[in-house]
Amino acid sequence: MKQRAPLTLAAVAAALAAVTGVGYLTAPAAPAAEAKPAAAARMPVERSALVCPAPSSSDIAETTYTAITPGAAGGGKGTARLLGATKEAKPVLELKERGKPAGATASGAEAPALTGVADGILAPGWTAQQTTKVAVGRARGVLGVGCTTPGTDFWFPGASTAKGREDYVHLTNPDDTAAVIDIKMFGPDGAVKSDGGTGENIRIDPKSTKAVSLASLAPGTQLPDVTAHVTTRAGRVGASVQVGEEGVGSDWLPASADPAGSLVLPGIPADATSVRLVAFAPGEEDADLTLKLAGPNGSISPAGSEQLHVKGGMTASVDLKDVTRGEAGALVLVPANGKKAVPVVAAVRVVRGSGAKQELGFVPATAPVGTRATVADNRADENATVLSLTVAGGPDAKVKVTASAGTEAGEPASKEVTVKAGTTQAVTLAPAGAKGAYALTVETVSGGPVYAARTLTLPHEGIPMFTIQALSDDHAMVSVPKATQDLTVLTD
Repeated sequence: MKQRAPLTLAAVAAALAAVTGVGYLTAPAAPAAEAKPAAAARMPVERSALVCPAPSSSDIAETTYTAITPGAAGGGKGTARLLGATKEAKPVLELKERGKPAGATASGAEAPALTGVADGILAPGWTAQQTTKVAVGRARGVLGVGCTTPGTDFWFPGASTAKGREDYVHLTNPDDTAAVIDIKMFGPDGAVKSDGGTGENIRIDPKSTKAVSLASLAPGTQLPDVTAHVTTRAGRVGASVQVGEEGVGSDWLPASADPAGSLVLPGIPADATSVRLVAFAPGEEDADLTLKLAGPNGSISPAGSEQLHVKGGMTASVDLKDVTRGEAGALVLVPANGKKAVPVVAAVRVVRGSGAKQELGFVPATAPVGTRATVADNRADENATVLSLTVAGGPDAKVKVTASAGTEAGEPASKEVTVKAGTTQAVTLAPAGAKGAYALTVETVSGGPVYAARTLTLPHEGIPMFTIQALSDDHAMVSVPKATQDLTVLTD
């Protein structure tokens, strides 16, 4: 029997005002049925929550946290803090103003998972990231992950239970009540049977975190490519998969964008030596996809891998090798000609370097930049930070890219970039005199939709250690319906 994602229900509460005293009512000029509904107003969010997983189990891990709320510094009150995900939480990082990032560091294996809330003027667009560097050992590499909004449903194509891989789902509960989650895996033949139901009813205590080994859920089952599906029975969690691959490297595998008929996976580095696409169709229908690489001069189909067939409820994969061939690009998946659009999720495993000097990273399918999106941790070292902007379809787009001040010093900088339809443009931008980490914010001025990702490279002893983070709309503004007086609620 195929598994489906559960529905998440939102409760809506209405309040009635009690009216006392003596007065009189005036009939409206026109019947209520003829009145046009008031347009919803766009207002800044007043509260934002983020969850960051525990960085590493290595004693030599060095972790940097960076957080920012984009926008100009100004009046108004607000708070934004990241705290250890424990009942006796201690502040790790606190943001003081908009437009300037704040940073913190941690060392070793004891660095905790973090949870946090921003409110007031610091809530709209609040963004945080943790970047961990492990110089040697089985977990060596640069592991970067954007702190995420807690949720109830996560898809992780690109996970694995193969020999030599160590994949752990990190689950962090930011709330004061327990969360209960299920983890299901799907391989090339469908659902992977777990050992005695060990992937079900996993309890995450309040204000705590837990790492679950995917291999432990199906002992003896070694699959190079699986899709992990995390859902909650109760509560909400932050979820990310930490991947370590013997002899290659380590990084975080973020959740894919929601299932959709067309997907964009931005930010595949120009010097990628291996690119492997993994896709999964959650429903019962098969998906037939056309693959295209959007590069600086247009879109091409990878020779010999122009299409991918994904059976319903099963994971499919294809090795695209060095598909970028020296030019950064984005992988675009669309329904094959004449085929029905079937929702899928997807991610790519990217390797840079060769032999003993390899490192890996992951690029999941991502949502568009939308109005505005930010990645918090960037470095001004030569070639350390490269921003990739892609317009997969639709009209050409114009975007504004802003580099914030650094956590220690630097003057903000910005520029406008035009991205032609079907192409990817690589952008480098840093604040003048930058010291410490800085943020990059992308705003859509016109056209699009625009997809974006940032590659951060921190080489070590000839190894091109790197991590890639996709950018998507920060949802700083929400629609607030305008209320109108309706006196009929006072009558039978």
